[in-house]
Amino acid sequence: MMEKNLAVGEKLIVIGENIHTTRALRRKGPKIVECNGVEAVAYTDSAGVTRHLSIPESFKGRQEYQQGQVKHVMIAVSTAMSGGADVEEALIYLKQLVDKQVSAKASFLDLNVDEISWKLDEQKAAMEWLVNTVQEMTDLPLSIDSSNVEVISSGLAAYNSKRIRPLLNSASLERIDALDLALKHDARVVVTAAGESGMPSGPEERVENVSRMVEAALEKGFILDDLFVDPLVFPASVDKDFGSHCLDAIREIRRKYGPDIHITGGVSNASFGIPGRRLINEIFLILSVEAGADGGIIDPVLSNPSDVFSMDRNSTAYQMAEDVILGRDEFCQKYISAWRKKLGEAR
Repeated sequence: MMEKNLAVGEKLIVIGENIHTTRALRRKGPKIVECNGVEAVAYTDSAGVTRHLSIPESFKGRQEYQQGQVKHVMIAVSTAMSGGADVEEALIYLKQLVDKQVSAKASFLDLNVDEISWKLDEQKAAMEWLVNTVQEMTDLPLSIDSSNVEVISSGLAAYNSKRIRPLLNSASLERIDALDLALKHDARVVVTAAGESGMPSGPEERVENVSRMVEAALEKGFILDDLFVDPLVFPASVDKDFGSHCLDAIREIRRKYGPDIHITGGVSNASFGIPGRRLINEIFLILSVEAGADGGIIDPVLSNPSDVFSMDRNSTAYQMAEDVILGRDEFCQKYISAWRKKLGEAR
């Protein structure tokens, strides 16, 4: 089981998820401002200087923008790749994202460009560009993440083999060939609990699918320390048992494979569809570590592990969030009601 000093986040293996083209800011939020008559993302660079990344007109016709979201990482990557006038600003923006995760003690930087385009060739080109760019900004190893193995392959091919081994995110029964790709590029690998044709329905199916993946990886020559198991975190808002399913699977995977294998997961999935998401995510991270996880795919800047693991577990907020995750607050009614009340009081 986990060492006690993990309780303060000192040995948590953090896969930092901030360099994803899915990342969004609210258009009406404080970070979206007008600068010299142009709508822009206000940010502080790595030297502490306030700067502005312009939002191109081409992005304002996109559906997510019309719905009130600014995909800021997508803007930075697209702008930097364009060769236009704002390339330097976009690179500075990406650099500060990297530096903040390094300062927050991320173990890997997870790169995902899936939303940059619907065209596979453009996704592959963006991943190759992003890997080449980010590996010049930090010594941290990169996690190459995509829903498409060809995009992952492009990223791993661009990765400097002289660096610390990268992480392939991810392999599963539905794309077991990703294990061969990881071997080819000497990458460690995230193996998920996904089945051959769908998602697992409970803890038992999760463990069964993971076991098949782990055994397949071991047969190919991986060792347990190369493997990062993702038991798949599902939203607590959809089914009150989803949190317990994942935590039970973590316990069994740790029991079955011992201390050498790594257990991670997309922590922010737990809070999808629920207000006050940060608190839900942080409590889920605590509970998953208690269950046997030694890592997580998280935003370490927003939820710094050292702060998360020093949280007051006797507080009302903690207890209400835990009730959501463990299925004691069906449909999250009490939690949402409390959140709305607090919001009303703030007004």
